[in-house]
Amino acid sequence: MRRLLLAGVAAASMACGDGTHAAGESARASARGTLLSAVRARGTLKCGISQAAGFATPDDAGRWRGFDVDFCRALAVALWNDPDKVIFTPFTQQQRFSGLQSGEVDVLVNGTSMTSSRALRMGLRFGPIYLYDGQGFLVAKTLNASTPAMLDGAAVCVQPGTTTELTLADYARRNGIKFRPVVIEDLRSLVGAVSSGRCDVITQDGAGLATTRTMLPHPRDFVILPERFSKEPIAPVVRAGDDEWLAFVNWVFWSTMQAEEFGITQQNLAAHASSTDPAIRRFLGAEPGVTDGLGLDPQWTAHIIARLGNYGEIYERNLGASTALALPRGMNAPWNAGGLLYSPPFR
Repeated sequence: MRRLLLAGVAAASMACGDGTHAAGESARASARGTLLSAVRARGTLKCGISQAAGFATPDDAGRWRGFDVDFCRALAVALWNDPDKVIFTPFTQQQRFSGLQSGEVDVLVNGTSMTSSRALRMGLRFGPIYLYDGQGFLVAKTLNASTPAMLDGAAVCVQPGTTTELTLADYARRNGIKFRPVVIEDLRSLVGAVSSGRCDVITQDGAGLATTRTMLPHPRDFVILPERFSKEPIAPVVRAGDDEWLAFVNWVFWSTMQAEEFGITQQNLAAHASSTDPAIRRFLGAEPGVTDGLGLDPQWTAHIIARLGNYGEIYERNLGASTALALPRGMNAPWNAGGLLYSPPFR
């Protein structure tokens, strides 16, 4: 009898709540995809970046270039086949999240690490990891330090508004090392502090250290220690509450990785366009039903490759051996070449 009564109450509650439940589902459904529609209607993508050599810097003509910049442009190419339909907004590390949450930008592509606190407490949503990195140290060669243990008592320059401070403190506690943190927000001021001797060491993600070293008056006087003492998975960031926009960002980033896995480049794209391989044909939009789920041009993946290249081409152009940063691929090679980059299948 008790079960029958409870079942009756539950049924009555469901009947009374049907309208509210349906309204809630309708509201959530209508909310999904609003940003993608708004960006399309606006005709430009607003992308948040952080200025850094190799990642985002303006050239002599004022045009933004770099690794992060190219991924922002890939989003615009997927939407309009036009890499210039992007408004770039440079943020400091402290400004970036408020800029995203306020709607000043549609997406952050600026070296942000994916962490639980940002995803769970701040309500951010992360796209694919597009750069695997880890925190390390940049030291003057005059210190004769080959390991972090030899930096006990050193003054360490660190930027606020990042996970870097916490990671440095955790590392020191874990290893019984004492550092003297010198907190400096502006990167150029931080570089000046090291150059003047106010700091002995800079700690940042490995890619950040390579960038910072290029800004020093005498880069060859400094060395990046090989040890990494944190995991820093770098991913694009969007606001919570829009599944369609997140899906769009996800698949654009993955498309560059899949193109490299297939061996499709800017140079050989035309040859692959006539491929008989069904997987490649579906990926390039020659056969329908795979890449058109967001209402994009069926050949949006091909447009990205034609305009910007695959992931490897984007990496080498901005960060590779021929650049001032000269960062080896390492973990950022495709999974089938010994790295960690892995795109879900386009099928």
